[in-house]
Amino acid sequence: MLRPIKSQHKKLTNTDDIWEARIVFGNNIFRILGFFDGAKLIVLNHAFQKKTQKTPQQTIKTAETRKRDYFKRRYKKNE
Repeated sequence: MLRPIKSQHKKLTNTDDIWEARIVFGNNIFRILGFFDGAKLIVLNHAFQKKTQKTPQQTIKTAETRKRDYFKRRYKKNE
């Protein structure tokens, strides 16, 4: 039987305002990285199953690259 989903979140240090949500589902722990677009919109842009204490640097770089791409496309659309 699956346990209820539990969630925590924190801002990752030394990143371009990337946040990490920790999701526990059953016996599995997942991480979702994302960022804020203004005060009311959260953009979740990368998910993975974390197996160590430290978030892999390449995973953070992927989230930061996707964030830059998101804002570049968003502002280009509004021109």
